[in-house]
Amino acid sequence: MRKEVERGKAAVAESLSGKSVVVVSSGDPGVYGMAGLVLELLPEDKKKSVEVKILPGITAANASASLLGAPLMHDYAVISLSDLLTDRREILRRVKYSAKADFVIVFYNPASTRRRELFRKAIKIILRYRSGKTPVGIVRNAYRKEQKVGISSLKDLADDKGIDMVTTLIIGKSTTITKNGFMVTPRGYRIP
Repeated sequence: MRKEVERGKAAVAESLSGKSVVVVSSGDPGVYGMAGLVLELLPEDKKKSVEVKILPGITAANASASLLGAPLMHDYAVISLSDLLTDRREILRRVKYSAKADFVIVFYNPASTRRRELFRKAIKIILRYRSGKTPVGIVRNAYRKEQKVGISSLKDLADDKGIDMVTTLIIGKSTTITKNGFMVTPRGYRIP
């Protein structure tokens, strides 16, 4: 973390010198990954062009959803709670409007050991628009060692000390349910 620009510049420089370069990013490189930065760092000069291929990966949202059941079956918003690159007010504004619009909300980077206040404020905002009983999926280290998967409720979420930067939270919308240990956001199919 915090060395992305240096990594991107080094990759572009090596590529421009004629070498084949691979930039590895966790999840999908275009979703909070390195793809956008590398594309921004490419020179405008057509004579110095390089071939770029972006290979898709599985996002933390999709990996976590698969472990929880089917919480993303309807519209959803993905928000990073990291304020390293985005102003806190902007993050909280996005949280408010996503909650108000009744989207399922996926939080990336919800809290660190030093940065928990923004997470608590985001939960308070969502509680203005959602019941405290709203299901919340908590996935830590999806498909990695030390994976933990659980379902809680919105009112119990703010007290969870186990939430950190490798945790993905999926906060249900008004219609999200838990059934047989799974978190499900019904799409609206008529089931006879």
